[in-house]
Amino acid sequence: MIIVNVKENESIEKALKRFKKKFDKTGAVRELRARQHFVKPSVKNREQVIKAAYKQKMQEAEMK
Repeated sequence: MIIVNVKENESIEKALKRFKKKFDKTGAVRELRARQHFVKPSVKNREQVIKAAYKQKMQEAEMK
């Protein structure tokens, strides 16, 4: 459960912004979307390899 204490003289918008930031950090929405459909482990691994190769390619291009 996420608790956000509203400080004295703090606007509700700022408190709501802090709540949203904390909620995003928990990853609840990401996990919920990931659980909607089953993804085979081999497909997950393949996606990770492709993502890692892309990141490495971008880092090498940045160094040049």
